[in-house]
Amino acid sequence: MGIKTKSTVLISGNATGEILYFDAPISFWGGINVVNSKVIQAGHPQHGKVTSEKILVIPNLIGSSSSSAVILELIYSGIAPKALILGMHDAILPIGNIAARQMGWGTIPMVALKNPHFKSGDWVEICSDGIIKNINRQ
Repeated sequence: MGIKTKSTVLISGNATGEILYFDAPISFWGGINVVNSKVIQAGHPQHGKVTSEKILVIPNLIGSSSSSAVILELIYSGIAPKALILGMHDAILPIGNIAARQMGWGTIPMVALKNPHFKSGDWVEICSDGIIKNINRQ
């Protein structure tokens, strides 16, 4: 099955999908378009990439309290990423997820993992207990 890694669960859930690794810090507020889920932060290495249907690996965030509203809108619109693997604990992004759950719109898994070793194109499975399994896709 591949390598298993233990992460810290921020929002529990299960997800399987392809990784989109962020090579530079990003803020969801002003960095992700809520209409089409594309990265729009000027000069960002992943500029133009679509985040929906991907598991995002974000080693470093640029903080903004409005980022939780962006996650909420993406979940509501059905174009949220499948899950987030954050390089550090974050108190802001999970708030949008919690609000989405309270409104009956569902949630996406969020975990924290210091120095995430994944790369774009990898396939992983995130389990509700925080275990992340690498999956070989041929």
